Amino acid sequence: MIIGLTGPLGSGKGVIANYFKDAGFKYCSLSNAVREEAKLRKIKFTRENLQKLGNLLREEFGTGIWAIKTMENIDHPNVIIDGIRNPGEIEELKKNPEFVLIGVNSPRKIRLQRIKGRNRPSDPKTFAELKAVEERDRGIGQTNTGQQVQACLDKADILIENNRDVNHIFNQLEVFLKEKNISF
Repeated sequence: MIIGLTGPLGSGKGVIANYFKDAGFKYCSLSNAVREEAKLRKIKFTRENLQKLGNLLREEFGTGIWAIKTMENIDHPNVIIDGIRNPGEIEELKKNPEFVLIGVNSPRKIRLQRIKGRNRPSDPKTFAELKAVEERDRGIGQTNTGQQVQACLDKADILIENNRDVNHIFNQLEVFLKEKNISF
């Protein structure tokens, strides 16, 4: 089984990824594939540089390139893939009949609190900075080879609204998995 995660920065994708990792899933991230390519090209790891590189390779090799690169290294029956940001990646992953896409979202105010709490150097620090990052991530002003998180959320098999505590997220997941008869 392959489960994909999509959602804006600070929405709670990591909490859901950990849920599946704790259930024995292997964790993969499309962002890690981009970082590996950046390392090969000696590109500094900034959000902007990584997004530019991601977009460049999508332009050169197709919008599903990061899913293809990530899938090349999978040697486990159950995988959680984090950081899906372009519908081409979804289309590539859907070639596996056991692929399920989970979207996660939460209000910007809550996401900013979470982002500040994790205190990563590349994260936005203000509401205005988060809004600018989010507009690009969601696809505003982007080509079809760019970030398209909103289009990915629109394709999700379930959209988790992460506006409460982690138990609320897990309850939504468990209901969805039970409804879809998904067990692992």
